[in-house]
Amino acid sequence: MTGDTPAITVYRLQACPYCERVIRVLQELDVPYQSRFVEPMHSDRNVVKRISGKRTVPAIVDDETGVTMSESANIVEYLQHTYGDGSDAGGAA
Repeated sequence: MTGDTPAITVYRLQACPYCERVIRVLQELDVPYQSRFVEPMHSDRNVVKRISGKRTVPAIVDDETGVTMSESANIVEYLQHTYGDGSDAGGAA
């Protein structure tokens, strides 16, 4: 991590339940993160496509481990195993 910038960046939409699931898990694990809100129109999400290869959200970039991924279930599992104790604190969405 460099300076005061959190290692994890979450690419997300406003009011997206899958994005909120990831945010909830980050908060429960007390993992610092920064949010980047993306374009609502799927075809306009070029920033997400550049980082993850897909235009779907949520997507995360973890500068601490070098991991970039999308799909909320995959992200939650990754966060639990990397920053938590491996349990499913995020529940099902």
